[in-house]
Amino acid sequence: MSGVTSVAWRAVRTYLRRFGNKTTVVSDLKAGLVLGVESVPDGLAAGLLAGVNPVFGLYGYLIGTIGGALAAGSVLMTVQATGAMAVIISDVPQTQGGDGASSALATLAFLTGLTMFGLGVAGAGQLVRFIPTAVLVGFINAVAVSIVLGQLDTFTGYTSAGNNRVSRALDSVLHLFDFDWLTVLVGLATIALVLVCERTFLGALGMVVAVAIGSGIAALLGPGRIALVSDVARIPNTLPTVALPDFSLTFELAVPALSLALVGLVQGAAISSSIPNPDGRYADPSADFRGQGLSNLATGLFQGMPVGGSMSATALVRSAGGRSAFANLVAAFVMAGVILLMGGLIGLIAMPALAALLILVGIRTVKPRDIAMVLRTGPVQLTVLSVTFVLTLIIPLQYAVIVGVGLAVVLHVARQSNRVVVKRWEFGPHTQLPIESQPPRALAKSEVVVLVTYGSLFFASAPVFSAQLPETQGDCAGTVVILRLRGKDELGSTVLRVLEKYAVDLRNAGGMLLLAGVNQRVHQQLRDTKVLDQLRAERVFTETPQLGESLRRALRFASEWQITQRDGSQEL
Repeated sequence: MSGVTSVAWRAVRTYLRRFGNKTTVVSDLKAGLVLGVESVPDGLAAGLLAGVNPVFGLYGYLIGTIGGALAAGSVLMTVQATGAMAVIISDVPQTQGGDGASSALATLAFLTGLTMFGLGVAGAGQLVRFIPTAVLVGFINAVAVSIVLGQLDTFTGYTSAGNNRVSRALDSVLHLFDFDWLTVLVGLATIALVLVCERTFLGALGMVVAVAIGSGIAALLGPGRIALVSDVARIPNTLPTVALPDFSLTFELAVPALSLALVGLVQGAAISSSIPNPDGRYADPSADFRGQGLSNLATGLFQGMPVGGSMSATALVRSAGGRSAFANLVAAFVMAGVILLMGGLIGLIAMPALAALLILVGIRTVKPRDIAMVLRTGPVQLTVLSVTFVLTLIIPLQYAVIVGVGLAVVLHVARQSNRVVVKRWEFGPHTQLPIESQPPRALAKSEVVVLVTYGSLFFASAPVFSAQLPETQGDCAGTVVILRLRGKDELGSTVLRVLEKYAVDLRNAGGMLLLAGVNQRVHQQLRDTKVLDQLRAERVFTETPQLGESLRRALRFASEWQITQRDGSQEL
């Protein structure tokens, strides 16, 4: 831990040299104090939600906050354990008890960090935009429900039975009279206190005060009866020490690590794209990927649970006046101070008070406006949202994440394949710009047909593209089809086969296919795949900086070819 501390101190000195004015320093100190104090019960609650030693949640907050401040591209991004990531961890059996649970958690965090960092180095930050909103909305809202359902046992004092959170929640409802009502009272009182205190001068610190008062109520009403943090974990008055990962668990934890990386990165990308840095520029998502990856590598080495960019914590530090990454460093030092000086008091926190805090977080995570927007979009988006939502609730979350991403890929491919449109361009005698119309269903003899494609030409769109080409049945003597491909950076092998077959069919019917606006990459593909031999090199016109130049050359070639056909000359 001393190495991390020295790095942090060097960052502080660098900060003071760059932003040494009094206003900025005071603002960052205030924001860091608010975030640091609030993060203590929040970190314990994250550990509780993940089903691990709550101290590991607090350690994850501590190390993650330092790592984010030092390595993230977004200056104000706070890297902490998020609710979605905690729910995933709770579905990983290797972390849920036993002698090797802490080692499994450290390994999971380390593998998550490796995945995040590798994606960041590969520049994968831009890929997040390919995940549809419907998938994200379904997933986030299902996680919100899972957070609430996952805390019912702690909130009610009744141990439910069932294979998943939904069945366990139903079991709890059916055993209403088996609840420990003093435990329920502490939970309800904590929720009420949070709602009241947040509306006072305390603001975000109201959560800390509410949890403290709720724990005091538990001590008065049910000493020895209501579960405390100290009943489930020993709270040391020390900072985390190095804990090496167990790489023999790599195969077992690979899927959960990938799921955690994807969820953390998507949530972090929301920060990258919505919160600018102090200079007004938005951070590169890939840089934030690398920062989150390094944070998890450090967290895995120092007994913390996996972490990611936290929108709620980032919003809190901004609203409290934070102006630079120094605010997050201050928050980390505050958390470290609380651990060193008040470890014993942390053990006195009532478990139903933490459960109440999580239930409130879960309820606030539900996004009715986002759901309504997806519902109005159409039946396809509604189906995607519903499938993602249901799967997230009934199967382990790490697999639901993979299924959701797979569903997003399938949806993207399906939508792109159906967006390919072929249009005909016709040039009038007194107009320079073409008139666009539907292509003919079949080709007539001795005509020139200019076709333009819109959309992406790849394997899934090839059948849609082929079906829109005019039929070559019958006599097509002297007919020329010019296919304009400008703007197509690459063609799939399936599309190349479609072009090859169409050229052969058209030639057999007495006509000819010309390609115009072909870029160098596509021309190389045609040459490497030998499709150019079928099309004939002189019938493929590469693009030039002058728009329309290659099309004019193709039209001139077609005209000359038709003249030679009428004169009975040899085919060019």
